[in-house]
Order: sequence, then structure tokens, then C-alpha cells
Amino acid sequence: MKTVWNNYRYLIMRRVVQVGLLFLYFGGNAWGWTILRGNLSSSRIFDMVPMSDPYAALQMLAAGVLLASDLLIGVAVATVFYLLIGGRVFCSWVCPVNMITDAAAWLREKLEINRVQNGKVPISRNMRYWVLGLSLVISAAMGVAAFEFISPISMVHRGIVFGLGFGWAAMLVIFLFDLFVLKNGWCGHVCPLGGFYSLLGRFSLIRVHHDEEACTLCMKCKVICPEPQVLYMVGKETIPVLSGECTNCARCIEVCDDDALGFSIRKLVDNKTTGDKDESNK
Repeated sequence: MKTVWNNYRYLIMRRVVQVGLLFLYFGGNAWGWTILRGNLSSSRIFDMVPMSDPYAALQMLAAGVLLASDLLIGVAVATVFYLLIGGRVFCSWVCPVNMITDAAAWLREKLEINRVQNGKVPISRNMRYWVLGLSLVISAAMGVAAFEFISPISMVHRGIVFGLGFGWAAMLVIFLFDLFVLKNGWCGHVCPLGGFYSLLGRFSLIRVHHDEEACTLCMKCKVICPEPQVLYMVGKETIPVLSGECTNCARCIEVCDDDALGFSIRKLVDNKTTGDKDESNK
């Protein structure tokens, strides 16, 4: 029988990382710590290593802004980091909004809201890519980084770290949207930052791997997964999850009683070209 640690070990580690990062950002603002300064768009580690959001930089380029050398270095560092460990690791291990959407998903299950809505999905998962493209078009047209001005992610992060009031309003809106409108609606269907990291995540090395021989088709993994379409191979073939939309949250690994899922390192040359063979979006 699995212990509580086995059932929730990755969830616990994710929360430790998310809360720990917020605490370090808060310490940098309130107490002058140099471990981590700035925000999720642009940070410095020990006042030496820059980290910059590639999506924010892309918007700035579209707006015609000349990027400073430090920002370009920060973009390179962040890009290499997420190429190695998985683009959407940002979504499940770093982004504070993930804690809000997970709470909404948990409450939806307790209130059986999914059953009330008969599983109808009002928004396609491809919406995030349309929002991503639109944000770049608007940035180019208006000469500003369009999404950064209205990003709930930035609002939530600044609200927690700097105490700005709009952050709490953004938290409430996202929570209610995910609770009453659509499960994992913001992260899984709308957020352009998640869409950007999905594109980056297509090339990352760390993957969830499925063992078809061990699988008993209980489907607990698909029920718990925030992006169930990436698990199309469950019970069918032994391959890694190559879709960039996988968040590497590892909840599927935790709930699998068959040990049919686990982390692996992607081969540099894959034997099968199945990374984009997701089920059609609903």
C-alpha cells in the first residue's frame, strides 16, 4: 500500500518550491536579500545570474524594443533551463497561479461540478496559442509588451510579494473561472505563457514515461492530469510523453498504483515520432 508520501510526494515538493520562491522574492523586496530579486518576468540570482522570461522578451521584440545585453543573457539562461527540464515545469513548479487553479480543481471535484456540466468544454485548448499570437500582434501594433500589462500571473506574483491590491482580485477571478466555468480553464486553455512554454517543452529532455506492460487501464492518471490529452498512449504503447503540453507535475506518477508511469530522460534521437500525436482537443 502506498504511503501518504508516495501519493503526494511530488505535490508536496511542488508546493515547497512555489512557496519557497515566493518567500525568497518577498525577502529580496522586504529585507534586501540577494538570493532572488525581481519578479517572474526579470530576476537576478545572488545579484549575478540574470533570469528573464523569454515570452516577455518576445513581446518586447515585437513591440520594437531594443533588448539590453543583461536581458538577452537572462533569456538564454531561462531558455536553456526549461529546454533541459521541461518548458511547462514553470507552470506546475514555479507559477503561483498553479496553486489557485489546483485549489479550484479540488473544490470542483468535491462539489461535483463536472457532473453538473455533463463534461461540456466551452473553450478549446488551442485558445492559448491564439491568445499567444494575438498578444504578439497587439504588442507590435501598440509598441508595448501587451500581455505583461494585463497578466494575472504578474498581478498575483506582485500581489503576494509587493502587496498590490490587483493581485488578490486576479486570484479571485481565476479561482472562480476555474471553479464554475472550466476545469483547469486558465492554465490549460487560455494562458498564453503556458502556450509559449508548451512550444518550448517539445524539445525538453525530462519526460514522463509510460510502461504499457505494467498498465492495468485504471485511468487514474487521466482523471488527475491537468492535460489528459498528452496521455493518449496509456494502455496502448510504451513511450515517453513527448507533448510539450505536459507540465511534468507528476500527479499521474503519484496516483498510478501499477508503477506504469515515471520520469525518464528523453533520447536525443527518438525512435518514434509521436510527440505531437495528441488526441484532438475537446
